[in-house]
Amino acid sequence: MDGLIMAGQLLLGLSILVILHELGHFLAARAFGIKVEKFYLFFDAWGFKLFSFKVGDTEYGVGWLPLGGYVKISGMIDESMDTEQMAAPAQPWEFRSKPAWQRLIVMLGGIIVNIVVGIFIFWMMAFKYGDTFIPNDKLAYGISPGIVGKQMGLQPGDKILAVNGQKLIYLDEIMSSKVLLNNTKLTISRNGETKDLRVPESVLDSISKYKMKAFIGPRLVAKKIDSVITPKDLTPKPSILDKLKALFVKPKPVVVETPAFDAGFKKGDSILSVNGKPAKFHDQITTEVSANPGKKIAVVVLRGAEQLTLMPKVSKDGVLAINIPPVKPAMVTINYGFFEAFSVGMDKGWTSFTDNAKGIWKMITGKLSARNISSPIGIAGAYGSEFDWERFWGLTGLISMALAFMNLLPIPALDGGHVVFLIIEMIKGKPLSDKFMERAQIVGFVILLCLMVFAFGNDILKKFGI
Repeated sequence: MDGLIMAGQLLLGLSILVILHELGHFLAARAFGIKVEKFYLFFDAWGFKLFSFKVGDTEYGVGWLPLGGYVKISGMIDESMDTEQMAAPAQPWEFRSKPAWQRLIVMLGGIIVNIVVGIFIFWMMAFKYGDTFIPNDKLAYGISPGIVGKQMGLQPGDKILAVNGQKLIYLDEIMSSKVLLNNTKLTISRNGETKDLRVPESVLDSISKYKMKAFIGPRLVAKKIDSVITPKDLTPKPSILDKLKALFVKPKPVVVETPAFDAGFKKGDSILSVNGKPAKFHDQITTEVSANPGKKIAVVVLRGAEQLTLMPKVSKDGVLAINIPPVKPAMVTINYGFFEAFSVGMDKGWTSFTDNAKGIWKMITGKLSARNISSPIGIAGAYGSEFDWERFWGLTGLISMALAFMNLLPIPALDGGHVVFLIIEMIKGKPLSDKFMERAQIVGFVILLCLMVFAFGNDILKKFGI
């Protein structure tokens, strides 16, 4: 069920963006009197389609192959590879009959719409939800670094004072692209001493690999144990089939690991130390427990006025199966007016667009692994297994800006490839030959196919922890 929810969100988000992208090409073409023969969501490869209908000169439909969409513009060498049409004399309503500057606008139409859509989404989100931050000056106990934070040289309890010499106002800024993509200098306070740390350029590779474990958050004080998981909580309920089988065959008992329950932990206990190490903070407890999978550990708890030493055996997964809610810092929400939110949306849109450019450049120069390229499998996982409008639109806005940038790349078969050829034509004063355009289109398809296979391979290998 979780997979269906993730796939459904991905399909909805991409469908919206693909339709609007192709609408940009469609409207620009029609504005210059160019005939558009087809407008399709998904591809009707080999002539197969889910449904279609015709209005005027244009056939609208949904194909069966969910790898984007397209508009078939008359008199243009594109995905259809319609060489027969190109062999006939040019007609006044065809793409090839129009001035180069008009054709350039048609090719940029989809990219422009994706940029506008991305900015609009960020604008509306800023207006509706505002921005919620953790004030850096409210972190009395400093930060709790994850795997990547530790690779950056950060330690539990560090207080981050400045980023590139500028005072850090909100902790959330640490996970922004301006820190992660720019070889940033962090100024920290550790045990009363001020130090400078340099964010390594490989940090994004680690974030891609470790995901949430990579993030830096506030250091949180552990409260009293809120609940202890019992065998009853974890024992699966028998199905009707299981009950029928039990009439004929005696079922084997289900063995469930509940180390905290078995060791005598109770709701309301306060953990004081683990293996002789202080455990005031949430990260101190989880770090020590996860470091001892399958082993017994000594945990001192305060129960009322009495101190007790319990000896649970940590599960093979490195957990104790107890819930210790942390004391979270106060959050600050900034609300924006309608027009004020526009500038916030513009800033987020531009940042997202330039982040894609920086990321691609780092891959080209070898400073960032190409393993960060994701397919629809990875994108679906980012949407999550629960539908949340704020997360859905936020991610869809990011994808819209990513589509705009990717389509601008000078790869034949992408809009950016056509743009490059049109610019060359405008400089030369005459168009490139149809034969060259056909071959370039084929080369572009091969490149895109290789990228697609690589991206899917990446995500499949990640699923297996490779």
